[in-house]
Amino acid sequence: MGLIVAANPLGQMIFSPIFGRWGNKLGTIRLPLLISLALFSVASALYSSLELLNNVKYWMLVSRFLIGVSSANIALCRSYLSAATRLNERTHAVSMVSLAQVLGFIIGPGLQALVTPLGRKGQVWFWGAMHVNMYTASGWINVIMSLGNFVMFLPGFFEEHRIAAREIMVMQGGTSERETWKAIKPNYYSAWTLIVAFFVLVFNFVLLETLGTSLTMDMFAWTNNEALYNMGIFMTIAAIISLVTFVLIEPLCKIFAERYVLIWGGFSLMVVGRLLYIPWGPDPPKLAIAYNASSNLSLDDPLYLGCPVTQDWCPELPALTLTQFIIGFALTSVGYPIGVTLIQTIFSKVLGPRPQGVWMGIMTAAGCLSRVMGPVFVGSIYTRLGTYWTFGFTSIMMLVSMIWLLFSNRVLIPPVFEKPPIAMQVIHPKDKQNDGTPNEESDELLVESKTIRIVPSTQA
Repeated sequence: MGLIVAANPLGQMIFSPIFGRWGNKLGTIRLPLLISLALFSVASALYSSLELLNNVKYWMLVSRFLIGVSSANIALCRSYLSAATRLNERTHAVSMVSLAQVLGFIIGPGLQALVTPLGRKGQVWFWGAMHVNMYTASGWINVIMSLGNFVMFLPGFFEEHRIAAREIMVMQGGTSERETWKAIKPNYYSAWTLIVAFFVLVFNFVLLETLGTSLTMDMFAWTNNEALYNMGIFMTIAAIISLVTFVLIEPLCKIFAERYVLIWGGFSLMVVGRLLYIPWGPDPPKLAIAYNASSNLSLDDPLYLGCPVTQDWCPELPALTLTQFIIGFALTSVGYPIGVTLIQTIFSKVLGPRPQGVWMGIMTAAGCLSRVMGPVFVGSIYTRLGTYWTFGFTSIMMLVSMIWLLFSNRVLIPPVFEKPPIAMQVIHPKDKQNDGTPNEESDELLVESKTIRIVPSTQA
């Protein structure tokens, strides 16, 4: 199960820089996108057809990995977004793409819920070649939506407009887009600072998403159904909060500098949210005894609810309170969308007008690495050492990242590409008449590198 869960982000992590490099070399994202969408359709169909195959777990591993490979096209999309927007449009565009991702998180589980009435047997179509039931229907929906995306990127529907380099070329008075971006060297320190910050931010979000159900069952003695239901409510409310936050990002950035909104609006809320998860309840959580099948009791019996005695830390550490959990979750719902949007926005501006496929691929890979490490971290730290170590470590991680951004905030200022006006000196007369008055027939305006002769309008 761990390998199958990790296969998707692992495939995306490996192939994101490759897809980005491919798009840079071609100078277009159409072909890589069409191939990745076709691969996504095939991999989703394979996932939905697993019950027709032998060695199911291996084919599931393959399908999950291929879906991750096809999802590497997000690096191409982010790269194109940077190339197809002007500097003053970038924040709004990135926030809207991030908003689209959140809508996917909301709609995805909803689609799964809609197909649940199909049941385990469902429908069999095309002479037994296509099984549509509560487990496979979501995969077939992916196939249909992917084919729709494929059509949308065909010539005649999608036309590329790369205006970022042209904008900078005009600002600098150049004549070649390529020569313009090649002459501008990005600040690699600021680029890697933002990549590390992106990894830390996504890691903390994925950790909470991965740990949420288990944590609530351990701390609040909820049944599995109660935990899933309550977490579904929390996730829905968090998604709504995130939607509002995405809309407010652009107005905030018109009042405050983007880097300050990132640090104080994104990372500071995430730090406080992690600190709130360090338990301060008066008593340890309710302990759950090991399940005994011979007792004829269900898993939902109160004896089996709570923190498992197999986790040595359960009777020793205080419990997390529900108030802590809700406030921390709410702060994360505001801090994460601000952070993930503005990191990508500032990152694209810091890199300048150059093709950004590889760099966006590296940033996407950093986010995927956090998704691979999240389940590993839960198994090795939370299960063995408990809440103090888990949330203490993540709090320190977030705090160190925030301090690093504070000390590095100067290098997060996007470069100014517009050439400064030429410094001019005071006009002085070229010649003087016999009485010492200036000769109005001809004056010289001295500039740093050249002399401009100014002729009176009456003689022009």
